[in-house]
This record gives sequence, C-alpha cells and structure tokens, in this order.
Amino acid sequence: MKVFSSVYTFDYSWEEVSSANWRKYCPWNDKSTHVISVDTLSRDVDPATGILRTERLITCNQSAPAWVVSLLGGAKISHVYETSFVSPADKRVTMCSTNLTWSNILRVRETVTYQPDLTASSPGHERTRFTQDAKITALCGGWQKVKTKIEEASIERFSENARRGREGFEAVLEMSRRVFGEEREREQMK
Repeated sequence: MKVFSSVYTFDYSWEEVSSANWRKYCPWNDKSTHVISVDTLSRDVDPATGILRTERLITCNQSAPAWVVSLLGGAKISHVYETSFVSPADKRVTMCSTNLTWSNILRVRETVTYQPDLTASSPGHERTRFTQDAKITALCGGWQKVKTKIEEASIERFSENARRGREGFEAVLEMSRRVFGEEREREQMK
C-alpha cells in the first residue's frame, strides 16, 4: 500500500469553498476535462444533525499509464463512487471516494476535508484548509514487483492529478467569487 497526503490553504472562506465544491467539475475548470459526468445518486439532510449527505457517481476518461492498461487490460472509461458530508454547524466538508473500475486489481480510497483555517485567517479575510489523503493498494496476488510498480505509478499519477485538481478548483473559486459578486451588485442596484 502507498499513501498520498497533501495539505493546502485556499484563499477563500469556507462558505465559498463548500458551495463551489459542487461546481468543481464545471466548464470553469479546464484542468478536469477528463471528467465526463457527475451523477447525484442520493442526497439527504439528517434532521437531527443538519448534515447533508450526498452520494455521487463520477465518470472519467481513464488516465492509467499505457503499460498498466496493456498488462491488465481495461476500458477507457472509469467510475468513482463518492460520498460527501457537509456539516454547516462544524463548518466541515468531508468527501470519501473509491474507485469502482479495476477495484479487483487496484483499490484507491481517498478522503478530502475542507475546514476554516483559523491559523491563516484574519477578520474579513477567511481562508480554508484542504486536507487530502489517499491509500492506494494493488491487489494482484503474489507478484510483489508488479504490485509495487503499479502502486508507485498510481501514487505518482494521483499526485499529478491532485496538483491539477487544486489548480482547477482555484479557477472555479475565482470565477464563482466574480460571478456571485456581480450578481450581488445587480441585486443591490434594483
């Protein structure tokens, strides 16, 4: 098993980040062109806690290295199952995802959280801490060398995708701030 961990601070409030999160794979994000569709499977609010729970299916163009595809076969389309929890009371978004494609060969478990970064924020300038952890495990029996090579290639690809994902989400956050700011101005002029 290989582990990937990353911490990043977005220069946006938790409210901005948690609402823009639903637009992460929109046309404003030119770094996520591999995402074909995001389908919401279920969404409900726990009346006791106020936590919003959402299940989504994310369909992507496969980005596995060519040597892995040639060795293991596979389709050009992959699916990821994501469950998210939004707690307005705690100001915390937690997203857990797992691959459905090739899950009998490679297991990828990712957990992402967004929370206010109280150490980096100041009045009128709130920031949000992003934490990302992934555990990647190759499940190909006794072939330790192949298993290790698949895990190493997967963690390298995951790291590259994580960087591009943050860059793309920054673009979504910037556009969201601008568009919603313009809309607020129009509303105030009425």
